[in-house]
Amino acid sequence: MSKLKSARDLTVLDRMALIDSIKESLAEGTLEIGDAVRRLRVEVTGLHQSQFAKMCKISVRTLVHIEHGEGNQTLKSLNAVFRPFGMKMGVVRIRRDTI
Repeated sequence: MSKLKSARDLTVLDRMALIDSIKESLAEGTLEIGDAVRRLRVEVTGLHQSQFAKMCKISVRTLVHIEHGEGNQTLKSLNAVFRPFGMKMGVVRIRRDTI
């Protein structure tokens, strides 16, 4: 049985692969934004909510709301939590299978 590595034990390549995996799940719609933010915070950075919120220059309350999918978050707040991972919110084309 493989043991999950803590964030501090991840190599740069491990972190990049994890970020790419989370990014792909977001794009496919199999991962909610709040769950993605929590996974990035915990699994990639290993930071507590207060530490991560300070790093992103948002309030802990805003971070909690984002992670729980509550409220109506601003693009500014969402971009603030994704920026450390080289991501930002955007618009993507929806593929139409039937025309």
